[in-house]
Amino acid sequence: MGRVNVCLKRGYITVTSLVGIVGALMLGFTLFSHGYLHSDEEIEQMIAGLHGMYAISVIPLLLSIVGVYGACKQKKWALILFAVGMILISLFMVVCLIQGLVVEPELGEAFRLHYQSFLPLSNATDSFQEGIQELQIELQCCGLDQGYEDWGQNISKSCLCVEGSTNPCVAAPRSSIHFETDLTQPVMVYEEACLPLLISLQMTVVHVLLGIMLGITLLWVLSVALCIVILCRLNQKDDGPTVVYSPEAKAGNYITLTETSEHT
Repeated sequence: MGRVNVCLKRGYITVTSLVGIVGALMLGFTLFSHGYLHSDEEIEQMIAGLHGMYAISVIPLLLSIVGVYGACKQKKWALILFAVGMILISLFMVVCLIQGLVVEPELGEAFRLHYQSFLPLSNATDSFQEGIQELQIELQCCGLDQGYEDWGQNISKSCLCVEGSTNPCVAAPRSSIHFETDLTQPVMVYEEACLPLLISLQMTVVHVLLGIMLGITLLWVLSVALCIVILCRLNQKDDGPTVVYSPEAKAGNYITLTETSEHT
């Protein structure tokens, strides 16, 4: 069994420890998300994704423990198990990344159709209306697709322009205003609809998630590469001492020492 370079061993343990830390963080995030979405009405549609998150967080975490043990104790079976397991889950992540890149152009239209199904906003559920109202205040917009017209004859108070607004405002018809306001001046509401801003925000989140997945995959691939190098080094045999042939040894160039006893 060959000897593993100390720097190589420490580098592998460091990278593998990072794999375990990332897996632990992903597991914590998945548990938090599962608990947060437990009461959501659409939890059944998300359960498959949550199970996938559990898999890609728990498996690398367990494999990292095995890999560090194999490196510290120089156990080939542990290193082989780590390498095979990480290769398989890395391939799974690569497939997910490819699928994400393929469907990415279609996500924007899918988001648009999903939110347009809630129009008109006056007929949407109370929880959805509350979410849109919070969004209107945060993004300084009004309505989803057609601006304040999406609220019909009951424009939300959250559409009112605030002082110092960076987004343009327009005068809304007074017949659609049913909250207290100054009747001597026109009621100004945000002109821009929220749907383009919302889709842009969600697509940014998608891009960030794909980037994180790519970074995690590269970290996994690096750990596998280091593991394979260590396995190759362990399979090498250390060179034994070199035997040097000397013609003098064959010639029998020896000196015999004898003791002569003198008798007096």
